[in-house]
Amino acid sequence: MHLWELAAEERQALLDFVRALVRTSSFSGHEGAVAALIMAEMRRLGFDAVWMDDAGNVIGRVGPQTGPTLMFNSHMDTVKVTDPAAWRVDPFGAEIQEGRLYGLGACDMKSGLAATVYAAALLKKRGVLLEGPVLVACVGLEEPSEGTCTRVLFEEDHLHPDWVVIAEPSNLQVVRGQRGHVEMTLSVKGRSAHSSAPELGRNAIYTAAHLVFNLEILSGQLADDAFLGPGILAVTEIRSHGVSRNAVPDLCEMTLDRRLTVGETEARALLEVQRIVTREGADAEVKVIEEEVTTHTGKTYRVRRASLPWAFEERHPLVKAMLRAAQTVGLRPTLTRWHFATEGVYTAAVAQVPTVGFGPGNPALPHTINEYVEVEQIHAAAQTYAALALQLLGKK
Repeated sequence: MHLWELAAEERQALLDFVRALVRTSSFSGHEGAVAALIMAEMRRLGFDAVWMDDAGNVIGRVGPQTGPTLMFNSHMDTVKVTDPAAWRVDPFGAEIQEGRLYGLGACDMKSGLAATVYAAALLKKRGVLLEGPVLVACVGLEEPSEGTCTRVLFEEDHLHPDWVVIAEPSNLQVVRGQRGHVEMTLSVKGRSAHSSAPELGRNAIYTAAHLVFNLEILSGQLADDAFLGPGILAVTEIRSHGVSRNAVPDLCEMTLDRRLTVGETEARALLEVQRIVTREGADAEVKVIEEEVTTHTGKTYRVRRASLPWAFEERHPLVKAMLRAAQTVGLRPTLTRWHFATEGVYTAAVAQVPTVGFGPGNPALPHTINEYVEVEQIHAAAQTYAALALQLLGKK
């Protein structure tokens, strides 16, 4: 037994909360209903303060208003269900089968979010005296534009945590880094002509095909890092434009997904593609995608789809503290990295706040059909988060 052992009623309450979250749709930009549910649960659990900012982020505080600050960061939104018929369970049913909770967002990441809420509540329930606040931040728009709403927490809400824990799925392993991410468009121009006389035009698709061949070669020559792994380049979408089906297309556009490892930058990623364009003599332009996103409260932000990699050393105090907290509740975690992007693109790479990841769920399951999370991992995560808060902020 340990201080954070959950009683049967606490385990059931946490599970009920996760199921309620999964049953409540929260597609990106439409998180309002889930936000209201989270706020209601925080208040029911006795948080010292609960509020929503202008961007629709939900923040709950346990402990004093000032002092060293620990932030648990989760996102409320999910991707959409593209093919409901492919699921063997109701994506919003929150069914439990053989110890697994199924549903859209069960793994990514409503279980981790719920665990952070209940961890903070445990601190109050167990009467822990804290040197500073524990903030439970639940943000929106992570799926289409990771880091955007966490930027609001820092730059508009003026929250300044000393440590951040991101509760994305990690199979209860401690994550100390992730690759960066750049999304680019490569627009290839041609010259239109009737398809019965293609020699009178310049087919943009044919030019694009030469570029794709060279991009595939480039993808095998990118930088590599012993911890974060290699840089990655993938062509994820191709579309063309012609005046009719019987015309040589004068435009072909590609979307490139570039994952940056240690030492790589946005500028370098762009330059590598531009060199291919120049070498092929193509009439083409490469640029980072910029777009507008709108929160569930109606606020619109212009975002640039680029972020840097980040990683903290194995000996970093927060990494070591996260490991000890997990061991306190009987876990034996290892150190790992995320292959996908998270809100750490802002907290770690931009704000440079010590950041680790730790959450319930298999990181291979987000955005898949029949998504699920092991129920026992949810309970273990909540206990670990509480143990970490005591370790970092508990009054001696």
